[in-house]
Amino acid sequence: MQSRTSIKLILGFVLASVAVIAQTKPAFEAATVKPAAPLDQAKLIAAAQAGGKLPIGASIGTSQADYLYLDLKSLIVLAYGVKPYQITAPDWMGTTRFDISAKFPAGATKADAPKMLQTLLEERFHLETHRTSAEHPVLALVVGKGGPKLKASAEAPVAIDENTPLAPGQRQADGPDGPMRITVDPKAGSGIVDMGLKGKMMYRMKPADQSMHIDFSMVTMSGFADMMAQVFAQLGGGGRQIVDMTGIKGNYEASLDVSLADLMAVARNAGLDVGAGAPAGNAPATGMSAAPDPGGGAGSVTDAVQLLGLKLESRKATIEQLIVDHADKTPTEN
Repeated sequence: MQSRTSIKLILGFVLASVAVIAQTKPAFEAATVKPAAPLDQAKLIAAAQAGGKLPIGASIGTSQADYLYLDLKSLIVLAYGVKPYQITAPDWMGTTRFDISAKFPAGATKADAPKMLQTLLEERFHLETHRTSAEHPVLALVVGKGGPKLKASAEAPVAIDENTPLAPGQRQADGPDGPMRITVDPKAGSGIVDMGLKGKMMYRMKPADQSMHIDFSMVTMSGFADMMAQVFAQLGGGGRQIVDMTGIKGNYEASLDVSLADLMAVARNAGLDVGAGAPAGNAPATGMSAAPDPGGGAGSVTDAVQLLGLKLESRKATIEQLIVDHADKTPTEN
């Protein structure tokens, strides 16, 4: 009898503890989740040129968080602090897009947003995940046979101060590695991506010879690898990770001129899911200021990277993975 009473007391304490944990789990005070409407390209271009808020991406303020025109995989990236290549999930989670507007509870800060987004995904989409580590193919950035031929930067990159007002035509994007500042000119196919301490990437599409000119400024090798992955992403790619395996420290200046056809071919050969068509001069841009044309035809990605004394090659590496065990295609009602 005493034994049964003790078991009941223990179970009572366990259930009470679970209830307390559930009550204290970070969560938004209120949130609306709805399917995203198709983007109006004309309005998107006009907003970018006017420096207005774009109806796409994460925008996290002091009292509210907006996640606009984002698929569930992108939301998981923001909520769990992983990269897209680390997520194993059904294909539909990368295509079906949602608009989420959420209000912070009293006392919450911007730093609490990822955990609160996790709770929202778990409650509204019944998201279930687990983590594991496994060996996966990666595209490695390594030092070439002749050694690196990089120009050391005279300046050091500066961390992005979120309190600094945005410049005309500039917007801020929140990612798992912190904020980025992006200046876009969709009509010219150019812009600038400032990744803070990882440096800057500037690129310009050149429709006349179907090439892309890319400038890297104050970039770390880790930043260089991340930014090359972003270039592939701009062409519709996703999938294999690009990993810095150079062992090179410091900040550098670099420029690349590559043909879009070759860039896409390299992405496909590396296991990236890239569409068949090359982007034209009015393709969406993540970043670049107008850079002087160095003249001459653009070479291959391999040649361009080798001119820097570097090389991209296929390897395998152990990567942490976030496995999606379950997610509803339709969120619960607001």
